[in-house]
Amino acid sequence: MAITTKTADQALKSYYLSAVARQLDTGVNPLLAQFRKTTENVYGKDVKKVILTGLSPSFVAGTEDGTLPSSAGSSYATFTTTLKNLYGTIEISDKAIRASASNDGAFVNLLNSEMESVLKSATFNFGRMLFGDGTGALGTIASGSDNSYIVDKIENFAVGMPVDLYNGSSLISSSLAVKSIDLDTKRVILTSMTSGAAGYKFYAHSSKGNEITGLQTIFESSEIYGLSRSSYPALVPYKMKAETLTETAIQTVIDKVEANSGSKINFIVCSWGVRRALIELLSKSRQLQPMELEGGFKALSYNGIPVVADRFCPSGTMYLLNTDDFAIHQLCDWQWLEGEDGSILKQVPGKPVYQATLVKYAELMCYRPAGQGKIYGITEV
Repeated sequence: MAITTKTADQALKSYYLSAVARQLDTGVNPLLAQFRKTTENVYGKDVKKVILTGLSPSFVAGTEDGTLPSSAGSSYATFTTTLKNLYGTIEISDKAIRASASNDGAFVNLLNSEMESVLKSATFNFGRMLFGDGTGALGTIASGSDNSYIVDKIENFAVGMPVDLYNGSSLISSSLAVKSIDLDTKRVILTSMTSGAAGYKFYAHSSKGNEITGLQTIFESSEIYGLSRSSYPALVPYKMKAETLTETAIQTVIDKVEANSGSKINFIVCSWGVRRALIELLSKSRQLQPMELEGGFKALSYNGIPVVADRFCPSGTMYLLNTDDFAIHQLCDWQWLEGEDGSILKQVPGKPVYQATLVKYAELMCYRPAGQGKIYGITEV
């Protein structure tokens, strides 16, 4: 059978969609894989979730003929947030399609290569967003000019990544691309010149203000999902500074979180340097046993709690989470954007290439911020 854009559409719909969706949901990041996916509480473009902000006086010990306890609506509040638009795009040239028209194997390899590219990009960007603040900010310029800059967070950049440069809310340059990075000096080299200066920020291209809510927002923002933490103290996570990582410090946070909110920590994520410090600490008193998580990920175990390290976790930081308090709310699972005729591959206007776009409208919500803990300021190994 000759390979055409129609047969490519059929392959993308019938075979690649389910495989890629499963991989995107469970295989790109060990923390993301722990979160439940649901279509509940989605109303149009928004997610609205009623949460409990404190104990109600609906249970009391009273007299035999006394007044019965009443419910307390004031103990509830509503989280409201907008679904974020998540896209993954593959691109195939007309020449490549024609070259593989009579070779099924070559065509499959072509599609496999594009799918692997999407998954690689998703792995990087989902990981980055999980630890971000939803703004899409990658890093702030410390110094540099033209196409070479020192930034404060080099881990958020990757070679080939398209980025935008802003000075506050003003766009300075759009669709810049990263040519190379130096992790040791935190230097980013761009493929073209731009007029950057200290204090300017790089953002993921077209993503400014459009990314999912990450741990930075959950732990540090003054507002979360439309509610002020000053008005609702129960929305404040527990944080503790500890320069030296000890089992006492870890257990203190676990105990404090449970005492403050009733939440039980079941997942720990930290920076690579903190994981090395934890390995050094635990290896002195016990034999380290790895754990296997959903998606095939491996984790270190701390008293039965999985511990994973992530490149995007801030240095010197350990997050102690109850993943049961999190969910990915989505309008639907991953789908292909289709044209009016049902086609998936669409020619890019003015170019001899075809594109297909995966889309999911979703948002990460943490129902109980006070049920999460954080240790920061840890000396890394």
